[in-house]
Amino acid sequence: MKILSTLLPALLASLFLAACNDKPTGLAAQDRSMAAHSHADSADHGHDHDAGPGGHMPKLERLSHFSASTELYLERPPFFVGKPVELTAYLSRLADFKPLRQGRVSVILSGNGASSTHGAHGTHGAAQHYESDAPATPGIFKVIVTPETAGDFELTLLVETAAGSSRHELGSVPVFADAEAAAAAHQHHSHGIQDEGILFTKEQQWKADFATAEAIEGHVRPSISATATIKARPDGEALLVAPATGVLRPAGSLARIGQRVRKGQILAYLTPRLAGDTDQATLQAAAAKAGIALEQARRERERMEALFQDEAIAEKRLLEARDHERLAATELQAARARQGQLGGNDGNGDSGIAIRAPIDGSIADVAVTAGAFVTEGSPLFHLADTARLWLEARVPESEIGRLGLGATDALDGAAFTVDGYDQPFVIEPEKNGKLIAVGGVVDAATRTVPAIFEFANPGNLRLGMTARAQLYVGAGKEAEEADTARNSLLVPASAVQDENGMPVVYVQTGGERFERRPVRLGARDGAHVAILDGLEAGRPVRVVSRGAHLIRLASSMSTAVGHAH
Repeated sequence: MKILSTLLPALLASLFLAACNDKPTGLAAQDRSMAAHSHADSADHGHDHDAGPGGHMPKLERLSHFSASTELYLERPPFFVGKPVELTAYLSRLADFKPLRQGRVSVILSGNGASSTHGAHGTHGAAQHYESDAPATPGIFKVIVTPETAGDFELTLLVETAAGSSRHELGSVPVFADAEAAAAAHQHHSHGIQDEGILFTKEQQWKADFATAEAIEGHVRPSISATATIKARPDGEALLVAPATGVLRPAGSLARIGQRVRKGQILAYLTPRLAGDTDQATLQAAAAKAGIALEQARRERERMEALFQDEAIAEKRLLEARDHERLAATELQAARARQGQLGGNDGNGDSGIAIRAPIDGSIADVAVTAGAFVTEGSPLFHLADTARLWLEARVPESEIGRLGLGATDALDGAAFTVDGYDQPFVIEPEKNGKLIAVGGVVDAATRTVPAIFEFANPGNLRLGMTARAQLYVGAGKEAEEADTARNSLLVPASAVQDENGMPVVYVQTGGERFERRPVRLGARDGAHVAILDGLEAGRPVRVVSRGAHLIRLASSMSTAVGHAH
């Protein structure tokens, strides 16, 4: 028992030091250079610690910083004079939040001044540069730094790529003369709360569909939420059907989906079936017979004219001959018309019914194959002009009052989102679209009225898509709502997650740390939603705008603490 009582305190002390050594502290967000970058900077001022002669000394610092084009997450051991240390920089492109795969990274220590707290007096001198010409693995750069003198230095990381350069000003860092000086400087440091937040590593972020966005102060336009459908304009869509029963033959090559066509362009030929009185042989015979009859009538009329000149016949017989000639000409014209419609020739040797495009546009669907036997009325081709589309939104009956009497004046544009696209599509009157009409009758089944907008297709929308729309209300009593939302904190609408009926956002508190924040929502448009409570205005805040469900999953699965890659 005496031996146990002697060993127990030592054992507990060693366990405490091991825990302190293995786990980084909480990730406190700090604003280091907002004026310079207008981006949220956060410093993961968690330190690991070692026991030293004068107490604990710092072991590892983690820093997060955003430039205009890159995100930096830096792991930095403490600096000692003449001692090489390895800095690990995780660099992401803000354009897509994927790892930076090429480029040069320079670590710069500059602005050294005298500092007795670090065990030596530094002298002013040239900045110290340390470089890495390529990432060790995509997104991860290793830089060896060997400080030359002790003191306080400004730490800067410069990123140079073929696309340009970005600069990360990380503030002042100490360079210690020795371990004793480091421990003395750090003895009053507060450990804080260790491993605060949800861990989601850079490697996980890079492999996922992930992005963050800065919360901004601004104004959300009052709007009405509605479900909507992407449709073609009435004069921008055509469904071609078989005019008769027969065999479909291509005009050259059969039209294909996505093919651009012009009005009047022949898409295919339909050869009517050889039966009844509409087969080609019958039509050709009828035309030939009508031609012969016309020629006979012409010769008879000429003979009657000669006899009439000789006063051998009465004028009545001449008039009858002329009538017969005109009737024969009419019958020939009709026969040729029938032949042209149901078995004619286009002048290029292609006979049959010409199936022509009635509008300019694209082939949206092809319902047949070359050589197919089709019946009269069967669908052949679906054509659509998708350069300009309609958004048909269904306004709930409960929101009709917000439209006012002049509904077409009350609605001032719209924004909508569709599955498969992260960014909303915006319809702005007099720019890329206009309001066509607002229905005057409430649908008995859905209890909604249609509001139809026409807009220019950005090129990637398809007919029949279902959309979630926000119809902007820009007049009347809505002005008061606009004033109340003018100075709201705004986040991307995609950042808000519905967790059991509670709106939640995930805030990035460090490069790899996140925090779940329940929020109270305000007005919303197609791109942003106002946060009335849950986020602190006046300081930089970044929220997860893509992949928030992955952070939620990580929070439920993560049971271990500490930092590991």
